[in-house]
Amino acid sequence: MPIDNEVYDRLGAGWWDEDNPLNMLHGSCTPGRMAYFRDVLARRGVDGGRALDIGCGAGFITEELAGLGFTATGIDPSSVAIETARVHAMQGGLAIEYIVGAGEELPFPDAAFDLVTCCDVLEHVRDLDRVIAETARVLRPGGLYLFDTINRTRRSRLLAIRAMQEWRLTRIVDTSIHEWSMFITPAELEATLDGHGLELGEMAGLAPRAPWPTIVGALRAGRRGRIGYGELSRRLDFGRVESLALSYMGFAVRRG
Repeated sequence: MPIDNEVYDRLGAGWWDEDNPLNMLHGSCTPGRMAYFRDVLARRGVDGGRALDIGCGAGFITEELAGLGFTATGIDPSSVAIETARVHAMQGGLAIEYIVGAGEELPFPDAAFDLVTCCDVLEHVRDLDRVIAETARVLRPGGLYLFDTINRTRRSRLLAIRAMQEWRLTRIVDTSIHEWSMFITPAELEATLDGHGLELGEMAGLAPRAPWPTIVGALRAGRRGRIGYGELSRRLDFGRVESLALSYMGFAVRRG
């Protein structure tokens, strides 16, 4: 079934609501991502500057960057998500610039940012090469690129497609939020990064750390409405793992 990227407009006003399935992108993955990203920033000695969050949605990662002292900008093709992000940032007293736009054509000059992040986005774009090329263009030489995406494996088909999207008793939403053929292997991503002057530093796994029976039980409880998406996220316990077989995150550095 083709990927339904319009879901981010239909449900986009409630990104920060724990009763909205899009909130799982925050509750399940943001803590694990940010723990890893903070570690990378510390190891690389990066403690501020201009940061761009590509495919920012309602600003989950963008707000984290602002909280770390970056001058943060978020860009997303969904005008609904961007408006939600603006409102939430204003309510939190955060000075973040949000722009409606796509990763394939970033409206910024060359070498404009010290840091670029791209989380849960690359597996949604039709032109991965163009997005990475634009990322490299707006990142200054020596700048840092932080990312995560989903691997194209049997494990990702089982959990991200079958369990969370297709199976009636466990699926999160009644539409296709992911398409397995668009998932990206680590080797494919590394080759694309390298082709645009981004040198891979490392990759690390990102996955539920709960045992499989707990994962299935939590998904079924969420489907039946017994728990909200916030609680579902906490039960799945996404975080850093050794295996890259489901999702993976990492960093690269702009050459030059």
